[in-house]
Amino acid sequence: MTDFEQKKARAEQLRKELNHHIYRYYVENENDIEDYEYDMLMRELDSIEKEYPELLTPDSPTHRVGGQADTLFETVVHTVKMESLQDAFSHDEVKDFDKRVKESFQNAEYVVEPKIDGLSVSLEYTNGVFTRGSTRGDGVQGEDITANLRTVKSIPLRLKKEIPFIEVRGEVYMPRDVFLKIVEKQELNGEKPFKNPRNAAAGSIRQKNPKITAQRNLDIYVFNIQQVNGADINGHYESLEFLKELGFKTIPFYNKFNNIDDTLKEIERIGEIRYTLPFDIDGAVIKTDDFSMREVIGSTAKFPKWALAYKYPPEEKETKLIDIEINVGRTGVLTPTAVFEPVLVAGSTVSRATLHNQDFIKEKGIRIGDTVIIRKAGDIIPEVLSVVKHEDNTLPYEMPSFCPSCNSPVHREDGEAAIRCDNPDCPAQLLRVLIHFCSRDAMNIEGLGDAVLETLLAQGLINKISDIYHIDYEKIAELEGMGKKSADNMRNAIEKSKENDLSKLVFAFGIRHIGQKASKLLSDHFLTLDNIISATKEHILNIEGFGEIMADSVVDFFSLEQTKQMVEDLKLSGLNMESNREIKDNRFEGMTFVLTGTLSTYGRKEAQEIIESFGGKASSSVSKKTTYVLAGEAAGSKLQKATDLGVTIINEEQFAEMIN
Repeated sequence: MTDFEQKKARAEQLRKELNHHIYRYYVENENDIEDYEYDMLMRELDSIEKEYPELLTPDSPTHRVGGQADTLFETVVHTVKMESLQDAFSHDEVKDFDKRVKESFQNAEYVVEPKIDGLSVSLEYTNGVFTRGSTRGDGVQGEDITANLRTVKSIPLRLKKEIPFIEVRGEVYMPRDVFLKIVEKQELNGEKPFKNPRNAAAGSIRQKNPKITAQRNLDIYVFNIQQVNGADINGHYESLEFLKELGFKTIPFYNKFNNIDDTLKEIERIGEIRYTLPFDIDGAVIKTDDFSMREVIGSTAKFPKWALAYKYPPEEKETKLIDIEINVGRTGVLTPTAVFEPVLVAGSTVSRATLHNQDFIKEKGIRIGDTVIIRKAGDIIPEVLSVVKHEDNTLPYEMPSFCPSCNSPVHREDGEAAIRCDNPDCPAQLLRVLIHFCSRDAMNIEGLGDAVLETLLAQGLINKISDIYHIDYEKIAELEGMGKKSADNMRNAIEKSKENDLSKLVFAFGIRHIGQKASKLLSDHFLTLDNIISATKEHILNIEGFGEIMADSVVDFFSLEQTKQMVEDLKLSGLNMESNREIKDNRFEGMTFVLTGTLSTYGRKEAQEIIESFGGKASSSVSKKTTYVLAGEAAGSKLQKATDLGVTIINEEQFAEMIN
């Protein structure tokens, strides 16, 4: 047996084993294998597929980590219309629906199931293999999001039974615990948090980069067969059981009833348990079970007449606003938080809610001592809805003029709602600043996670960023849960971070409006931190992709005395202050390349580094400014756009000639 044949057999075995564990964990909530063992199996399969790309199959679990970013979702025309449902808000409306159905079929039965609050998608399978996934869109046309849906681990890439073709409909959602963790991180980083899990799921599934989608830990419940070849299904309840047999994660519970009274009791039951569920629902769905009856009952131009969505009203409660606290985020934004008398809302007791900013407070007319109405946005995040009445002799609330943490003056920039403290040494910002500084995309210091940094601050072992590079490792070893080995690992990670490229240090500073890409552009353009610090706004605006706001933000940050002192401290700590970019020559100076398709000779990252080493720029989107499009196999929409714009298209052989 040749090496290729051995690797082919092993890859097939690994795929089968990994897909089994994925189904057990993400669909059946069972764990047959340790995380480390799973990771080793995945790494082995990935290694084989990289060695022999021809062994990569559509159902390989390595697809789930997310592939190369794309810039365009192609349109998908739905063969079977993805209809929306008519809403009902009272029992009388449900009874009217029952009367209309019973006019045609006295013996009609109904299936009642929870209405998951997420994003509706279509999944298509040919010969049991997942081939395409798309959004609902307007019901007739949606968008191809196959690459993103592959990252949702509860979506099977291969069905348990091989049937010629099936298209199913499901709801992609974000579990509540995942949502809360993401919101907590967004607030910690001074970002605008998602409003509710549905918005979070919708925004995540339509990311241009599937790797971002993969990080969001989305889930799905499948609830409908749109079309099928190779199976004879007669009713909705039967179809859900069939979907389970195929390996789909179906709607979590569903029951069938032959009268409207029991149907209404089930609707009420679901309403009573909705807050105990680990996912959001916004109602219950009532569907006529028999498919032949559905055909006779038919649809309107907008809705099927054989189904109805009962919507639960959001729960609202009155309480008294006791105080308004001001919190300072990582970027220095002062956020007001309402503190009110505890009240039970949507299944849990709440006593705090964000008031966002001064404009929100003014718009609602909020004062301390007010009686207010609160609810949970998306049944999760508490929010102040309105003011019922003011207490006597109270005044409109005004945000403070000085930072409540460091007493530095605060300011509000034109066009912004946020009030901000710009002191980088502000104690309230320090933990958030340190977390960002040590994070993977910044200085990437392993061992200095959120909890460890919080402990180091509490113990007084760190008081500013540069203290990271002067930690007393003997004291670290004495901390609970650490020890000498952990301290040594931390020392190695910290020392290693000193050698990072300048771009990572610039990003680690957490300059407003300056992300990873902008940090790299600054680093590559100016080559040293001193050059960036001394650059004028006009110099920075010469960088393609930089606008007025970004340039002002860089200049303002490095003009602060606190920033100058921090940079000086880091220099003395031995950090690299120069770009590691290697310029061989400037043959590609002023040229922009776009890479598309699968490159067989070069990895995409390798090709990008080569372009940059010759003074060129690699971009993710094709425009009139693009000089060349480097096209590999299975090049998609970028190739067509390049043709339409008259951009020169080159293959790998031509690229090799250009760089040799």
